[in-house]
Amino acid sequence: MSEETIIRHCSPTLAGIKTGNLFHCSYGTREEMRSDVRHWNSVLSPKGLRIIPLRVREGSVLIYVYRPARLQKDLENDDACALLRDRGYCTETSSRCVACLIERLKESREFPHEIGLFLSYPPEDVTGFLEHRASGCKFTGFWKVYGNAEEAQKTFARYKKCIDAYYRAWKNGRT
Repeated sequence: MSEETIIRHCSPTLAGIKTGNLFHCSYGTREEMRSDVRHWNSVLSPKGLRIIPLRVREGSVLIYVYRPARLQKDLENDDACALLRDRGYCTETSSRCVACLIERLKESREFPHEIGLFLSYPPEDVTGFLEHRASGCKFTGFWKVYGNAEEAQKTFARYKKCIDAYYRAWKNGRT
């Protein structure tokens, strides 16, 4: 997994304006993938970030880059906590929630849409998506918005500006 891939997919998380990002990437062998994860954790951990494989398939992995301290705060939200508890998560700590998410990804044929709570999506938008199965949203950007569309559009603009700035800086030689 290249630095470019991480920057393209995770800039808002790297910048600290978003809790986490997901991306798929391919790999040659599982050992190569594990080696990449170890390498990126050695680079990102001192900055308060963690990178973990959420779901590994033959030749492909779903990567989660996140800020554990921010995730803990996000999951302390009453609505987020209730939604996760209703879906069988142990909400004592964010790390237990991540472990449960990994298990759900392994065991379920259906994608666990509560994953939005791990990515800074507002709980009302995650609930709206789960209740309406992706229809009837007010706006679509980085996620489907069922709640405050005006605030979401501002957030999407901040994310886009961040991605563009980080990518430009990387293209100009910044690591």
